[in-house]
Formats: sequence, structure tokens, C-alpha cells
Amino acid sequence: MNKEIKDIALRTIDIETKSLSGLKSFIDDTFTKVVELIHASKGRLVVTGIGKSAIVGHKIVATLNSTGTPALFMHAADAIHGDLGMIQQDDVVIVISKSGESPEIKVLVPLIKNFGNTLIGMIGSKQSFLAKEADHILNTSVEQEACPNNLAPTSSTTAQMVMGDALAICLMHLNEFSGKDFAKYHPGGNLGKRLYLKVDDLYKQNEKPFVYGHATLKDVIISISKGRLGATAVVDNNHALLAVVTDGDVRRMLETTSDVKNLLVTDIYNKHPKTVMEGVLAIEALELLKQYDISQLIVTSKDNIYLGILHLHDLIREGII
Repeated sequence: MNKEIKDIALRTIDIETKSLSGLKSFIDDTFTKVVELIHASKGRLVVTGIGKSAIVGHKIVATLNSTGTPALFMHAADAIHGDLGMIQQDDVVIVISKSGESPEIKVLVPLIKNFGNTLIGMIGSKQSFLAKEADHILNTSVEQEACPNNLAPTSSTTAQMVMGDALAICLMHLNEFSGKDFAKYHPGGNLGKRLYLKVDDLYKQNEKPFVYGHATLKDVIISISKGRLGATAVVDNNHALLAVVTDGDVRRMLETTSDVKNLLVTDIYNKHPKTVMEGVLAIEALELLKQYDISQLIVTSKDNIYLGILHLHDLIREGII
């Protein structure tokens, strides 16, 4: 039974992979024209379908909206019972259907054409009603469903999903949709934080431990303990950064020095601290922490004024890691 289950799973993957490979032959001049048409449209992209195609339509709409192409989903069954009012004059409509012959589709298509909207059919049969009525076609034909009875929508819905992704990413490119744009539409969750969260949003919540250049070892230890960040900055009278002392520096010094009474911060500090400038993205600060294998970065202004300390735990707490 174990082997049988694995064989069925592998067969499913093989069939669907073959179906996706077949999509490459459908990326032709018609596909390009559809992308350019949607890009040039002054309206939105309305996606509709029935059954499993409707579920795929929801996903395609979500991807389009999050990558800069205004889109909305209209269920084919609801459309013929009032939701046609969602379609505006300049909208482009994509109807998704494997057979292109569903009763709801046959009722809906003439209504859309009467409105004068451009109609694109994402279809699995070029001989279907939808294919003949559509202004343009996105071909998602597959040779075989992964279902052993060749009935349950599997390969066909996967092909529809990938064609939708190809469409969205092409439009994303034409719209010059950047990482900053993406962050604007994804402000929540860890993904959004990686794109917009800055060092300034984190270090200001921490203590700001520091000592002056003439501080004693006792001053250093007290500052590190109070700050609870594993380090303290060394600054001049204008708070310009001079150096840093970490708890590791203190431990290493204690291991090698027996007389510590007269030690000053200048005896143990690191004159080349690892820093990050204010305004830098938190994800960039994380890369610095990884690069140098350290737990904290000293935050400075452009003029090298000490502002605070960013700790690895700040990034963990925000879900950046």
C-alpha cells in the first residue's frame, strides 16, 4: 500500500508537470496581445468563471491586485442574477472555463458582449462556444487530467492557475511594479515587514547604553548591564561614536587580566564597531549581522552620532527572521 500511494502521487505530479510544459507552446502573439490590451486598459480586469474555474479565478484576482493590476472577481452564476452591474465601461473581462460550454457561460458571454467590453476566454477547448465568441483566447488545453477517470479538474485547473500567474507577472513588469510598490500593498505580516520595516522602527524601543571615553571598567559593566543589549557604545562629548564594548570583550579581558582595578574603557574597547545607519531597512541590518556573525549593531546618523543599538532579538521578535 505504501508503494502504491507513492506511485499514485508521483503519477499525479508527472501528469500535471507535463501539462504545464505544454503551456509554453501557448505563449504566442495572442498572449502578448492580451497582456498589452489589459495593460493599456483604463478600467479594471474582471475575472469570472464557474465551479473549480471560479476558485482559480479568485486566486488570479488576488495575485493581480497584489502586483499592481486592479482586478475583481465576479462569479458567473451570480453575474446573471444581478452582479453584471460590477462591470464598468472600460473593464476587460476574462472568462475562465475548461469546456467553454457551461450553461452559465453560454448565458453570460452574450450579455458581456452586449455591454461592449473586450472578452478574453481562458479555455481548454478551442472548438467551444466560449472560444468562438471571445475576442481573444488564452489557451489552457491539457491532454489529460491527473484524475484516474480523467474527470476531476486537476491538470486543467493547474494550467489555468499558471497561465494566470504568467499574465500577472508580465503585467507587473509592464507596470514597473517595484519592491516598494509591493510593500505598499502588503503592509501586514512578515513579508510586508521585510519590505518596509526600518532600523529606526526597532532600535528606538531599546535602551541607549553608552559611556564616555574616560570611563572605568566599572562604568562599562554597569552600562552593559542596565542596557540589557550585551554591549555599550563609547562616545565623545558630542556623542559621536568612538568605539564599542561588548560583554564578550569584558569576559575575554577578565580571563587574561588579574588586576582590573585601574582599567579604563580604552583598554578593552573595539575601535572598529560594526554599525548601521538610521533609515536602513531591517532586512539589510539582518544581512550585516549574518555577515559578521554578531548579535548587535550600533546605529548612527550620517554624521556618526550615536543613536542606539539594534539587537538580533529585535528582528526575531518582529518575525524578520
